[in-house]
Amino acid sequence: MSEKYTLNANGPEREQVKANVHAFIDRLPAHKSFLVEIKEARKERTPPQNAALWGLAYPRLTEATGYTPDELHHEFCGRFFGWDVVTVFGQQRRRPRRTTTTNEQGEREVLGKRDFAEFYNLVQRIAAEAGIDVPDPDPFHGEQRWAA
Repeated sequence: MSEKYTLNANGPEREQVKANVHAFIDRLPAHKSFLVEIKEARKERTPPQNAALWGLAYPRLTEATGYTPDELHHEFCGRFFGWDVVTVFGQQRRRPRRTTTTNEQGEREVLGKRDFAEFYNLVQRIAAEAGIDVPDPDPFHGEQRWAA
């Protein structure tokens, strides 16, 4: 049994949604356990955003540098989110604090549209510093299109 409710910020339906959530919880069988999770609603990155990163930016960078897309993603996530130092088989390694799909606790949390646009901009900026052109995916790329 699973239900999702969206409690919109300042929405006129807010009180009704809260009442519906409460009523749903009241109907749950007492002899079973349930996980109740509440998280902020945000627009996740879009499929075109993800396609631009993995289908345009990373192939260009792979061709120019020889690094694999996964190696590039690891590096860019670390530069964007910061690094943690972990010990693996007795050796210290650095790992990104989070990725574009998992949060700091390792739980699935896809980056929002605006943050993903900033991530792509970081990829473009670092590539440009290395003399590699990573174009915008289309003429409407950027804040107006991706972060709307």
